[in-house]
Amino acid sequence: MRRSIHDYLIRHLLFLLAVLALGCATNQFTRRETKVSASPSPVTQVKNAQDQSDAINRPTSKPYTGELSIFEDPKRDERLQPDRIMDILGIKQGSNVADIGAGSAWFTVRAARRVGNGGIVYAVDINRDYLDYIERRSKREHLANIRVILGKEDDPLLPAKSVDAVLLLKTYHEVAQPIRLLKRVREAMRVGALLGIIDRNGKGDDHGLDKEVVIKEAGRAGFVLINQYDFIKPDNVDYFLVFRAAP
Repeated sequence: MRRSIHDYLIRHLLFLLAVLALGCATNQFTRRETKVSASPSPVTQVKNAQDQSDAINRPTSKPYTGELSIFEDPKRDERLQPDRIMDILGIKQGSNVADIGAGSAWFTVRAARRVGNGGIVYAVDINRDYLDYIERRSKREHLANIRVILGKEDDPLLPAKSVDAVLLLKTYHEVAQPIRLLKRVREAMRVGALLGIIDRNGKGDDHGLDKEVVIKEAGRAGFVLINQYDFIKPDNVDYFLVFRAAP
């Protein structure tokens, strides 16, 4: 009888030791598992590589946040010739147009009158106050075909395949992520749409940028230069570059 009890106690003790050993092993495995981090997926790796390749290494200008009246100088029409700009970009009745960096809507309202009720002009800006002003102006001037968009520094947030022409007027030198932005612009352009960039020669941080830099960056974003024009002023030369999406 004593031997049976003794054997029983030994078996019970061995069973408890086995359970404890199993529990420790399970806990050890669990702790190791929580330390393992998932490897980046191929899609994430490709996206990160693309984002890195889209980066620029040059100065940019701080976006203008001052009074909008500066854009409404009567001499601006004579100097920049908005009707000529619209002719070159093929803007006509029924066209959909994007004005990126719309500011006071100097170009937006002129394009809205050109495209008429059958077209739309998207006024894109990163400054909410400017967009509020544009909304008030469009109502005051009875232009119901203007749509305002609060864009991002790397994305104008335009609808896909929605526009026939895009203009960045004296804005490109302020864009912090120009290649990424232009890639999003390309996604918004219809077949045959044109992109116009008007700026002045400069160093990037002086509210101007050398046109050869613009041409190179647009090429990296998938655009091909098809024409260029100069607007000559006494103190500098404003250039007008016209691009089409590469095949």
